[in-house]
Amino acid sequence: MDVIERIESQLAGNPVLLYMKGTPAFPQCGFSGRAVQILQHCGAHFTHVNIFEDPELRDALKTYSNWPTYPQLYIKGELVGGCDIIMDLFQQGELQKMLQDATAGSTDD
Repeated sequence: MDVIERIESQLAGNPVLLYMKGTPAFPQCGFSGRAVQILQHCGAHFTHVNIFEDPELRDALKTYSNWPTYPQLYIKGELVGGCDIIMDLFQQGELQKMLQDATAGSTDD
């Protein structure tokens, strides 16, 4: 499986996916840490990918998404954006709705 197929598989298998620097327990940049805090505040069930663990994916994802920075939040396979966009959507109450819609009908709970 090539790197694009891996990205597409990750996106298809996870309704809420955060590509980030580090992990939720140990974010390795302030923007990733802020994104995690917002998602946790919303009560979101999300998967993360530590881009430092896969340099090939880290480079390919920038091209795939046409987004040059991290973190990158995807909901239902669609790029939402980075930390600033996540924060703006959260402050407007839109992120919460997007997260609820993404996990509606989920049997994970």
